[in-house]
Amino acid sequence: MSRLAVCVEGRTEEEFVNRAIAGRLREKDVRPCPILLNGNVTVERLAENMAGLFWNFDAVTSLVDFYGFRRRPEKTPEDLERRIHDEVAGKIKRSWDETKVIPYVQQYEFEGLLFSDVDAFARLPDILSESLRTLKSIRARFRTPEDINDDRKTAPSKRIAGAVPRYNKVADGPQLVEDMGLPAIRAACPRFREWMTRLESLGQSERGAS
Repeated sequence: MSRLAVCVEGRTEEEFVNRAIAGRLREKDVRPCPILLNGNVTVERLAENMAGLFWNFDAVTSLVDFYGFRRRPEKTPEDLERRIHDEVAGKIKRSWDETKVIPYVQQYEFEGLLFSDVDAFARLPDILSESLRTLKSIRARFRTPEDINDDRKTAPSKRIAGAVPRYNKVADGPQLVEDMGLPAIRAACPRFREWMTRLESLGQSERGAS
């Protein structure tokens, strides 16, 4: 089984890995291990962590929000991923295998994934029908949940908080993901789907090497 280190931004992402994607990855012979960064995410800090983990795992990836990144002149998550990849390569230098280093920056933040199936919010305690209508209206205005925009006032988490004041990221976020199911998220979010497919392929490459 391929051992995968996942550098995560915080507790919510850690729970997401353990509760939402770990089961699917284990089916593909990949065992993910979330490693907490606990905020203050920068290219330099993330690359340092990923480079250090490279030697103790078969592969390393990340799960951090584009919205929350500090000091980012990059215009897109893809630009940021390329920079992280280059920084890790510069730190590792020897025995470098770029297929084993998979930077992933969530566009625009974790809460965007929760718009994959807004009906899941109906399972929250004391949820109002008006809140659900607001969330569905937001979702209808964007091509995918990943396109809900990057702004201090209109980022996905801000929109959810406006519609559902009782929303708690750590307590509710992973539960909502669990309720809506990984297939719904993969179907709605193409960047996330591509990332998952790459992670699943790590198990195949490990079997091919053995």
